[in-house]
Amino acid sequence: DGTYFHSGILAVRQSVAAGVNITYKILYNDAVAMTGGQPVGERPEGHSVVQIAQSMRAEGAQRIDVVTDEPEKYRGVALAEGVTVHHRDELDRIQREMREITGTTVIIYDQTCATEKRRRRKRGTMVDPALRVVINEAVCEGCGDCGVQSNCLSVEPLETEFGRKRTINQSTCNKDTSCLKGFCPSFITVEGGQLKKKAKAQATASPFTLGALPEPAPRSLAQPWGIIVAGVGGTGVITIGQLLGMAAHMEGRGIVTQDSAGLAQKGGATWAHVYIAEHQDAIRTTRVSMGAADLIIGCDPIVSAGKETLQRMRAGRTHVALNGYSTPTAAFVKNSGWQNPSEACVADIGKVIDVEANAGKLGVFDANAVATQLMGDTIFINPMILGYAWQKGWVPVGREALLRAIELNEVAVEQNKIAFEWGRQCAHDWLRVQALLRPAQVIEFKKRASLEDVVQRRVAFLTDYQDAAYAESYRAFVARVQQAESALGKTTLSESVARNLFKLMAYKDEYEVARLHADPAFQQRIRDQFEGDFQLKFHLAPPLLAKTNDKGELVKQSYGPWMLHVFGLLAKFKGLRGTALDVFGKTEERRMERALITQYRDSLNEVMQSLSAENHALAVDIAQIPEQIKGFGHVKARHAAAAQSQWARLMTAWRDPLQQAKVA
Repeated sequence: DGTYFHSGILAVRQSVAAGVNITYKILYNDAVAMTGGQPVGERPEGHSVVQIAQSMRAEGAQRIDVVTDEPEKYRGVALAEGVTVHHRDELDRIQREMREITGTTVIIYDQTCATEKRRRRKRGTMVDPALRVVINEAVCEGCGDCGVQSNCLSVEPLETEFGRKRTINQSTCNKDTSCLKGFCPSFITVEGGQLKKKAKAQATASPFTLGALPEPAPRSLAQPWGIIVAGVGGTGVITIGQLLGMAAHMEGRGIVTQDSAGLAQKGGATWAHVYIAEHQDAIRTTRVSMGAADLIIGCDPIVSAGKETLQRMRAGRTHVALNGYSTPTAAFVKNSGWQNPSEACVADIGKVIDVEANAGKLGVFDANAVATQLMGDTIFINPMILGYAWQKGWVPVGREALLRAIELNEVAVEQNKIAFEWGRQCAHDWLRVQALLRPAQVIEFKKRASLEDVVQRRVAFLTDYQDAAYAESYRAFVARVQQAESALGKTTLSESVARNLFKLMAYKDEYEVARLHADPAFQQRIRDQFEGDFQLKFHLAPPLLAKTNDKGELVKQSYGPWMLHVFGLLAKFKGLRGTALDVFGKTEERRMERALITQYRDSLNEVMQSLSAENHALAVDIAQIPEQIKGFGHVKARHAAAAQSQWARLMTAWRDPLQQAKVA
């Protein structure tokens, strides 16, 4: 809308005049996000959707539709003739219709900028809905359709024993709820109540109860001290630069700051350059030059290890205080197999500053875990990193001045002070702080388990899933593979079969989804995360009840807390699975899932007959094919079709020794 008001309207005018067949999308986000969220237009109330629609009608657009996440707000509003209002879920249909219309057409997409929403909610000028989205990771298949549908960075990867799943970062979620459009029954909305700020285990944890800390020796300012704060936009990177500047100013020191601002940096790389000197005239530049950084406050490892930051570092000079946890990037939205490069980032930084020769100049800790578990919100990561760097003696400003600067900022003063102190504690004795985290860790990042452990855990799961006989058939098949592979002195094929046969056998039909949602352990996790008067709503597309869209795909609907009783009842009928009385087992998806189990066993039986050291790698590739088959409904069908193509190619190669060499 800002570009439209500035000059974009001229392009629409010329398209109408020239008779061009084109559809313009005007994205009305209610603010000029480029330069700080100002209203669009010269009027105090801004330039509204109604005014834009009237302008487009006057310009001669053939059709004008308004698409919004809140169509109800247009009830009773006088729109230009012929202008219609639709929910954003109808955008694809509207686009398809407009491409068939001759001439210039316009879609006005009305949805407030996510950054503006968060800012206004924080200031109390916009209602903050008592609504949260959570994912039952046991139900989640890790297909990534929620990320594709929402394009949201708050949908983050969660590594579990049973593979990568998804979780919602409640600290960054803007409550858009578009992730619910992902075709998956794992999504639940919590309506009413609120997030618990601290886990019960940490309710009494305080940095002040751990004892007084020694203060670092004052940092010399014989030369100006160059600091770069590197992190993700929207998390307070610029604020840290301003706190340093104000603290130095109060101490009578020379100070210059320059921020990487001006664009909509929410979720993108952001830097704040800070120079502090004994006297103002000692500072002769506004940005930290190449190889001239004395301190990097690395709030995010990916940004800190980026070229823009690395080229400011120099071995022997630069100190780095680094958050070891990396925020998932936009690449994860499009690539469900994205790997978090945080460890590689730490290694790259260590190489540049030659950490082996400059021991003590790189400090790394998981600020995300500390902020989440001890403070209840990742927004406090940045002041925590600042406190860490200060305790290390790398910040040439006094503690009292920094705390006073936090007070003058007048935003979450006490929490930011506590975050600063937690950072100091992490720098002084990280192991002691880490010990406080262990009791509350919900996610246990697995060590490399033995094959026996992998099988035993899955046998227990399949017993609960169906029965002991079903689990024993799984165990027996894995044992046969293990025996065939033992002559080669390897276990990778057996491990792959153990994980992937389980994945196929534990397909998530209606009985299993019901069992996992009704699981008391999951219900307890919800109670541990939320407090107050809340209720749960489940978002499902039962194949026997759900409607379909214009593509023939099932459409999800919301169901109230009464579904918990239905889940509990339905889970008891798991014994009907695969029998003549299984009403759900007659769908195309269920027949495909059962066929995949048979196909997988047949393929591995064929593989075991001629397994050798030469074709072992190909055998592992065949065994890992089910990793690609994930999701529900049409999403799973699409992944299965792609996997079948590769499956056929690999089996053809297995049967032809000449092809095996080519595949290898």
